[in-house]
Amino acid sequence: MTVQTLAAIGLALSLDLLVGEPPTRLHPVAWLGRLIDRLDRPWSTNDRTQRRIGFLVALFVPLFPAVIAGYLVVAMGGIDPFFGAVAASLVLFLTASVRALLDLAQEVLTATESDLETARERVRGLVGRDVDSLTDAEIRSAAVESAAENLADGFAATLLPFALLGPISLPAAAAAAAWVKGVNTLDSMLGYPSKPIGTASARLDDLVMAVPARVTACCLALATWRPRTLLRARRWARVPDSPNSGWPIATLACALDIRLEKPGAYVLNPEGSLPSLEDGRRAVSVVGLAAAALVVVATVCAASAPTLEALVAPPTDFVATRVRRGMP
Repeated sequence: MTVQTLAAIGLALSLDLLVGEPPTRLHPVAWLGRLIDRLDRPWSTNDRTQRRIGFLVALFVPLFPAVIAGYLVVAMGGIDPFFGAVAASLVLFLTASVRALLDLAQEVLTATESDLETARERVRGLVGRDVDSLTDAEIRSAAVESAAENLADGFAATLLPFALLGPISLPAAAAAAAWVKGVNTLDSMLGYPSKPIGTASARLDDLVMAVPARVTACCLALATWRPRTLLRARRWARVPDSPNSGWPIATLACALDIRLEKPGAYVLNPEGSLPSLEDGRRAVSVVGLAAAALVVVATVCAASAPTLEALVAPPTDFVATRVRRGMP
């Protein structure tokens, strides 16, 4: 199963690099977004009731893509194990993306040099903040922040559990990747303080992203050959409201000695200057290198999973031998 898992990861990453994101109308994540949009409504005028409904939403909505993904891999694997591995790789391809993120960030950075209005328009695909009054440097900051944060949310968060579970069960790995993507999508659409229905989704996302965000921060530090940056980043990682997104953003800011700022919300590494065009391009390159480092981490996880399973599994052969011999 380890070989199948590594092959599935390789195929998924190859598809991402060669094809990129599928069109929105054909993307299952976009379909899930439309479902969530229908649920995002005032079911009650009472905030407590809204939060209770939000708890049910957070509980059941991510299960929907997880069950479909797991069943797809089981059904295709029933025809042939090869088809099961291909189905699992397609699930990972649809839930883990890095090329589209880097391409869009680069487009935004290039546009800040000569066409600020285009930069403002394009950066809306990366961030949800008001960008109408942002300067060129602040737009570059937004693009860099998003690249770092989304490397954790949109890549590490699904790749790592897939790699850990794949050698044990490819259907479980695909289901886990789809479930995490569902949690992330819920949080991105509902997880705002102004939306009581999204409180549970935000809390669940905080829990799910705790490890991927910190692993991503480590990979960003390694990508700049400055692992001690993590010690500096600890100071700023807790400044943003999210307990997780601050880790990759603050690490990238400290590693490149730049200031990253969301006006009215936070300033990370304030001793530095807002990113220049060259800083922004270097940041995108670092995020790309960190993505490669995450692939290495995933490979190690996949290779180690059978060993870990053997360590925690009961010694069935030994027990069976003692039972047959009538030994206590």
